[in-house]
Amino acid sequence: MKLSALTKKITATLSATALAFTLSYAPTPAPKAEAANIWGVLIGGAVYATQLDNEIRAVNNDEKGRQQFFQRLKQQYGVNEDPELNQRLDNIMANLTEAIAKVDPSIEKKPYNYFINKDTSLNAFCTLGHNMSVNTGIFNYIKNDDEIAVILGHEMGHGQKDHPAKGARKSILPMIVASTVDNIGGLILANALNNQGITKPMEKEADALAFEYITHSNYNPGACAAVWQRVIDQSGDNPDNFLTFLAGGSDHPSHASRRDEYAKKLYEYSKKTVSVEKNTVKINGQKFTDISATQDMSANERAYFIAGNLAAAYRNGYNKENVTANDGVLYMGAQAIMQPLNDDEPINVLQERLDFIKTAYPTKKDKDEDKDDE
Repeated sequence: MKLSALTKKITATLSATALAFTLSYAPTPAPKAEAANIWGVLIGGAVYATQLDNEIRAVNNDEKGRQQFFQRLKQQYGVNEDPELNQRLDNIMANLTEAIAKVDPSIEKKPYNYFINKDTSLNAFCTLGHNMSVNTGIFNYIKNDDEIAVILGHEMGHGQKDHPAKGARKSILPMIVASTVDNIGGLILANALNNQGITKPMEKEADALAFEYITHSNYNPGACAAVWQRVIDQSGDNPDNFLTFLAGGSDHPSHASRRDEYAKKLYEYSKKTVSVEKNTVKINGQKFTDISATQDMSANERAYFIAGNLAAAYRNGYNKENVTANDGVLYMGAQAIMQPLNDDEPINVLQERLDFIKTAYPTKKDKDEDKDDE
């Protein structure tokens, strides 16, 4: 089917702004039309809105349309065919898809398309039609699959809630309207219509969904806070001073606030038992241990992983089982807690302390159950 000039313009804008949901919208120059008054702009805007909505639906909901758009994305951004990286991504996407299906079966109706592009910065995006791309740079900045899964889970959260389509309707239409006017009134109208595509509420919703997806998978729930601690370690707390993934920017939550929100979710997930203060992991307010850094991970970041294991143990009731040490790994029941490194406390000390804390400082639920048994 031969596209009209407007359809070509809309499609080009959609493609040009595919990364808008993680970076920023940047309209490309377009020819000016002859509209000369505000009424013409309003009428024209309604026509454009209808056609824009039709184009978004075609790319977002129609299988042929979304596959065509996916191929355009691959052509535009290039594809990294590295077999090892692609195998890792396949595994992560399969795990996340299975986890999401447990809480949102609609994913089975529109499975995600994805590819690794050649950009070496830290970024990933989900755009229309459940089409995703992951920068090669993510695998350079982040070595563990748990944190990568958090990033991709966040992007899939945007996809599951149709944020890309909602953002496109808000952000692309003003570009089209602005390119058809040649007077101040039209420019004012375009400016009034112009909203950032992915809003702060959308970001918070995607963050919350990422945690939900991770906790329905085999990934460490502490990775949600850990990945933001990693960003802070490398860039500080300002959303503007790093190659920010997950739709950063000055009007979005700070890195620290996102880390802290995930830490709160982890605390709730652990039945209000496990918390982190810098590199100190606590259980029911009692210090378990100070975590040391590794060559690739700060002490603070690693603390969230240890806390994530403890949270899973308490969540699944393993705190009622024995604390053991096996092949240098500390366990609570069937849940691995940590493998002490050279600068950590000895495993026998950690085993004794963990056993003491879980016995002397039981959870509120355990206390209530003990009372019922009396």
